[in-house]
Amino acid sequence: MGDKFAWLRDDEFARQAIAGVNPVTIEGVNPVTIERLQVFPPVSKLDPEIYGPQQSALKEEHIIGQINGMTVQQALEENKLYIVDYHDIYLPFLDKINSLDGRKAYATRTLFFLTPLGTLKPIAIELSLPPSGPSLRSKRVVTPPVDATGNWVWQLAKAHVCSNDAGVHQLANHWLRTHACVEPFILAAHRQLSAMHPIYKLLDPHMRYTLEINAQARQNLINADGVIESCFTPGRYCMEISAAAYKNGWRGMAVPDPTQPHGLKLLIEDYPYASDGLLIWSAIEEWVRTYVNHYYPNSSLICNDKELQSWYSESIKVGHADLAQESWWPKLTNGDDLVSVLTTIIWLASAQHAALNFGQYPYGGYVPNRPPLMRRLIPDENDPEYAVFLADPQKYFLAALPSLLQATKYMAVVDTLSTHSPDEEYLGERQQPSIWTSDADITEAFFEFSAEISRIEKEIEKRNTDPSLRNRCGAGVLPYELLAPSSEPGVTCRGVPNSVSI
Repeated sequence: MGDKFAWLRDDEFARQAIAGVNPVTIEGVNPVTIERLQVFPPVSKLDPEIYGPQQSALKEEHIIGQINGMTVQQALEENKLYIVDYHDIYLPFLDKINSLDGRKAYATRTLFFLTPLGTLKPIAIELSLPPSGPSLRSKRVVTPPVDATGNWVWQLAKAHVCSNDAGVHQLANHWLRTHACVEPFILAAHRQLSAMHPIYKLLDPHMRYTLEINAQARQNLINADGVIESCFTPGRYCMEISAAAYKNGWRGMAVPDPTQPHGLKLLIEDYPYASDGLLIWSAIEEWVRTYVNHYYPNSSLICNDKELQSWYSESIKVGHADLAQESWWPKLTNGDDLVSVLTTIIWLASAQHAALNFGQYPYGGYVPNRPPLMRRLIPDENDPEYAVFLADPQKYFLAALPSLLQATKYMAVVDTLSTHSPDEEYLGERQQPSIWTSDADITEAFFEFSAEISRIEKEIEKRNTDPSLRNRCGAGVLPYELLAPSSEPGVTCRGVPNSVSI
């Protein structure tokens, strides 16, 4: 194959599911990126009368040789099987997408096995197309190769998974769940909270530049015929997919465990995004709790704060009007509710966005490693293109990737998005803290928060040099630094700014 194809090796393909640019699992959110497989074979939630049989084409014989002598049931019970499932979010759009010039996609499911070393290995990929009849023939399962032809099919299948993942990353997890979902809270804060209000002062650094960058995105990135439509597989249907992800709700990689420092036990212990993220979430939550308890020592102060209640009401009823009746919104009647809301907003604007944004060029700038779109399906033996594929699989593979123009445009955009500005303000920093508050207790609490963020950075550095953590340390393994709080200007693949500012 040659060294130029080493980027799609299985260990890195699997590692990036938990330590790449899109490693998130969000409780209660569909689609998630990676989750524990709880039912085998997986089952679709789409209407079978429209989208065909709900059951997957994955069978026990596809994976039994890849799970270290376990039965499938044993592997499920021992939390050894994981899935990246993009079947339901893509399948309703495939007819539209595949009718576009130069766009070809599947709805993919990828199964991973958790090895005794704590790493994941891919064991099967299911590729689905819209059904042509009442059968499973529109579903194809590809497994790790045992011969040369199978190797190229496997490489193409992984490239299609990466293309699915790139779309979900950009349209759902990055744009929708950081940029877009915090915007109503920022707008409502400017409309309903005085600049002197303590909650406005708390949120102020986490609202910096967000409205401006979102406006620019609507003009140049997510607009019709803009960069996102031209560079990602869904094309003109990008925003439809984003809207569908929003409509489908806001599964599990952790279980409650009161003996653990954060009250959670990770099912994959060496899960860099989650383990680093828990440290930052807890630091934010502690800082916010101290702040809230200082200004709102009892619940009645929260209930009777008209500015605060108006801010929260507008954020939900106007900013998220179509989800306003959902039961999962906190009621904002006590300190715990307020701490939860504020911690979530600050987390989304800072750490969540950083984890999803600043690795885009380092992880995806080499387009064959993570193609944002695909231009060819995988031929089967009855396809006229199969002979072309067999004659020169490398040429066929490269023709399936983005064109030179598409790749160049994509690289230029993700390079810009991954760049920290010289005036960036990072988590734990605040320009001239004495100006935003004259309260000595709050000033002291903020400095304690800042010190905790520095401690977390040292802990992340320590983890990245621990050879037992094979998902972040080893020969050729990129250290996981996307949640390391500080950064120099430029493309650094690290740094957690206070706000969504790029």
